[in-house]
Amino acid sequence: MQRRAIMVDVDGVLIAHPHLKGWSVNLEIDLGISPAALHERFFRREWDDVVHGRAALRDRLAPALAEIAPAALPDDLIAYWFSNDAHVDHRLLAELQHLRREGLELHLATVQEHERAKYIWDNLGLRETFDSIHYSAALGYSKPDHAFYGAVESASRLSPDAIFFIDDKIENVAAAKECGWTAALWTGHETVRDLMRSFEWKGN
Repeated sequence: MQRRAIMVDVDGVLIAHPHLKGWSVNLEIDLGISPAALHERFFRREWDDVVHGRAALRDRLAPALAEIAPAALPDDLIAYWFSNDAHVDHRLLAELQHLRREGLELHLATVQEHERAKYIWDNLGLRETFDSIHYSAALGYSKPDHAFYGAVESASRLSPDAIFFIDDKIENVAAAKECGWTAALWTGHETVRDLMRSFEWKGN
């Protein structure tokens, strides 16, 4: 029997912050760090290297904080960030667990750096539900680069026609389709089973 798998995006799908501004909405109040300054100094300048595994998170975050918020500690910001960006959609998780019991594999396909990927996998307990996590810092590529999807196929040893992928970004869905995956845009208004049915996907 051929293996079949559902590939699930993390941010915006399995984890979704209730506030539009996300985890940093109260960052300045709580830690005295300006979200705008953090975005400009760290995420805009350093994040590409970090999220693709070319640099360690703390190695790039520490000097950035030294410039924009000298009193702030990297450990404190990382703990705050990860714990405030951990709103798991338990309804979706329950549905995925049910589908796994029916014989489908579950994999995470996500753009993450190493530390948050480990936090998601271990601290949030997703290793109990999912068969594997495939993420950009480990693969060296991120969505929607076609190389990301190819690397996921190689790591999972799954063929494109055996994969059903859900993501909240249309460009990632489009790229997955170009790579031969069956892919659906996730809005949270439909169940995974409904989406599978609408695509008539059975993972032949």
